[in-house]
Amino acid sequence: MDCLPDQLIWEILVKLKTTADRSSASLACKRLYELEREQRHILRVGCGLDPAHEALASLCTRFPNLSKVDITYSGWMSRLGKQLDDQGLLVLANHCTSLVDLTLRFCTFITDSGLGHLASCKQLRALKLNFTPRVTGCGILSLAVGCKKLATLHLIRCLNVSSVEWLEYLGKIETLEDLSIKKCRAIGEGDLAKLGSGWRKLTRLLFEVDVNYRYMKVHNPLAVDRWQRQSTPCESMKELSLVNCIVSPGRGLSCVLGNCEKLEKLHLDMCVGVRDCDMMSLAQKSRNLKSLSLRISSDTSLPALIGNPVRLTDESFKAIARNCSQLESVKLSFSDGEFPSFPSFTLTGILTLIQNCPIRVLTLDHVSSFSDYGMEALCSAHCLDTLELSKCQEISDEGLMHVRHFPLLRTLRLWKCLGVTDAGLKPLVELQKLEFLAVEDCPLISEEGVQGSAMFVSYKQDLRWMI
Repeated sequence: MDCLPDQLIWEILVKLKTTADRSSASLACKRLYELEREQRHILRVGCGLDPAHEALASLCTRFPNLSKVDITYSGWMSRLGKQLDDQGLLVLANHCTSLVDLTLRFCTFITDSGLGHLASCKQLRALKLNFTPRVTGCGILSLAVGCKKLATLHLIRCLNVSSVEWLEYLGKIETLEDLSIKKCRAIGEGDLAKLGSGWRKLTRLLFEVDVNYRYMKVHNPLAVDRWQRQSTPCESMKELSLVNCIVSPGRGLSCVLGNCEKLEKLHLDMCVGVRDCDMMSLAQKSRNLKSLSLRISSDTSLPALIGNPVRLTDESFKAIARNCSQLESVKLSFSDGEFPSFPSFTLTGILTLIQNCPIRVLTLDHVSSFSDYGMEALCSAHCLDTLELSKCQEISDEGLMHVRHFPLLRTLRLWKCLGVTDAGLKPLVELQKLEFLAVEDCPLISEEGVQGSAMFVSYKQDLRWMI
């Protein structure tokens, strides 16, 4: 070991990804111990910290260059020892002067006071909280005031974080680039208006409303008025994901959809109120769109603010096909339950996208309009290399046999498709066309039937979903 150059040992340590492997290597000799000590920038700890404060202080002293720390108490029980609390975050702030990225998961003893200690971490750029029930908006604000470089903020199931001043403050200083708010029941769609000019810097927004609290803050007149009075500049937005949201005509998130010039990835999941005109406006602005994922809601119990239920139609797909020439990934899904009885996407709309855009990945879930005719039309999809079909019950063996004529298809996934059998896969066995085939919970396809259909095959069968 003494004859090896430092750079070679450095490269060896870089290839050790798990903490256990790196720790074992560091015990092999003093030289490895010292080099690994200098190189370690990432630390993930949790239930094994006992006593928590002393153990964390020891680790921070051993690894002085830590820039990313992940503290996770998933599965914690009292017999595993006391959790890290506010005093532990003070230890972290005092010892990790280079801290850039901090994640706290299931840290149920952390309060606003603990986040206040982190305000002294001037280099902190990313904070991610997952189920920290004692933290409120006041704690987020105190940290934001101290950490002027904060660019990434993720809040997941932070039940007591409301939208007080922290959103408005982050909007004014315009440092936030990545904002994720998921299932924080005290924060509604209208509260996002408080970001104001901060929208200009955002490159990524993931906003998910807890479905049980979807309508709780919809009727906030101040929030509605604020959306109407201010423009929503989203000139840097590249990724937008909205789940269980209400998109009100002419305001709120509807304004956001029509102002994302650099948008590359869009995910709308069970969003109520999205109209064709919203998608047309987005298509005209977001000409760099590369990934589109839509999960359509069948919920008709809408509040009075939305009015009559509105469904997206083929006109949306036609607008996207005309304007988004870089679109390469499409996922279309209908929620479980009855299919919509009023106009929605048809096979014509789906094929319009496929024929006009360089689609590489196509995922269809519970899409009743996609049939054998649609599979035949995919033979002209010259860029398609991955096809995923889930609960598409109108596809039979006749449609599946067209797969052999798809020019570039390499990956095929079938999940809970009732109309396909071993006979539909037989031509693939002879051609050896696919690189990967996954079949899951398709009752008429046997394990013997998938053998030889692709270079790599995955087969699972659990038919309890049919009961």
